[in-house]
Amino acid sequence: MKVSLDIDSDYDETIVTIHCKEVDDTIKEILDFLKGMETEFIVGKNGDMHYILKPNEIHFFRAHEDSIEAVTAEGTFKLKEKLYELEKLLPSNKFVRISKSVIVNLYELSRFEASFNGTLCVYFKSGVKEYVSRRYVHAIKKALKMNRGKKE
Repeated sequence: MKVSLDIDSDYDETIVTIHCKEVDDTIKEILDFLKGMETEFIVGKNGDMHYILKPNEIHFFRAHEDSIEAVTAEGTFKLKEKLYELEKLLPSNKFVRISKSVIVNLYELSRFEASFNGTLCVYFKSGVKEYVSRRYVHAIKKALKMNRGKKE
């Protein structure tokens, strides 16, 4: 990989351009890093108050009734964003969808257990648990690099 840096005081903003033959894991990591830098905070509402939430402090996002919630150690906050918008906004190396209604912060997971029907149950450091739908088991295993010995 070749890296070039062009520093000029005439530039009004920083522009990152990547030239590549194909998007591989290295390019995805770079894009996730840049995406993570863009998302400094998310605004959540609890009661009448609006709170500034840092993505790395959020344990998971879930669809609950007619809204999206961000669950943190400090509580649960309602968001204006939809799950698919959060999925695009957040770095995929840290946040992974585990079901139709939940996106988790991989760094807040403490353990998981497989069930007989092909799903996983993931436990957060807070003790809360969520279930990984069979459709998303492969994605979370890949994110946790559990397929190291297997050919895909």
